[in-house]
Amino acid sequence: MLDRYLRPLIDPPLNRLGRGLARGGIGANAVTLAGLLLGLGAAGAIAWGAPLVALGLILASRLADGLDGAVARATRLSDLGGFLDIVADFIFYAAVPLGFVLLDPGANAVAGAALIASFYVNAATFLGFSILAAKRGLATEARGRKSWYHAGGLLEGSETIAFFLAFCLWPAAFAPLAWVFAGLTLVTAAGRVAQAAAEFGGRD
Repeated sequence: MLDRYLRPLIDPPLNRLGRGLARGGIGANAVTLAGLLLGLGAAGAIAWGAPLVALGLILASRLADGLDGAVARATRLSDLGGFLDIVADFIFYAAVPLGFVLLDPGANAVAGAALIASFYVNAATFLGFSILAAKRGLATEARGRKSWYHAGGLLEGSETIAFFLAFCLWPAAFAPLAWVFAGLTLVTAAGRVAQAAAEFGGRD
């Protein structure tokens, strides 16, 4: 929900950094993989009981996630780059809740499983909408230039990172926060289903 409002603020500095990395010969896919490794490191830090270390790694990971697109825009967008970006994002989104489940299975397992399941449902609606949008030639740059159609919703990247940071700041509150996050994620998925019905319903 907030991504479209934050993009005009964060894209200019990211694009400047991206152009610098591109001039230095650093490719967008390398930045994507670095961001994924940082995100997995955050999940590992959570599982080992170091949530504040994880917080820093999450911020670094998301900086890399923004920079890979900036590097691609400074050079060229590629289908492979877009594929790696979305795969890395989904791995990261699952790894952070899993870290909290491993940290304290008794307190966090059910809420963590519910959150990851809600991500799965949301991902299905996101990717399904993107596939049909591409098939029908739809395009949007409301959330920046992407290699795929980026369908918005109630919860997007900004809100996800806010919840992840809250998990790290208040790890004892993971379970209630995760239930709220899962519920809002399912509302987001339902909204995208309704959007798809309105956009694609009745068309051949």
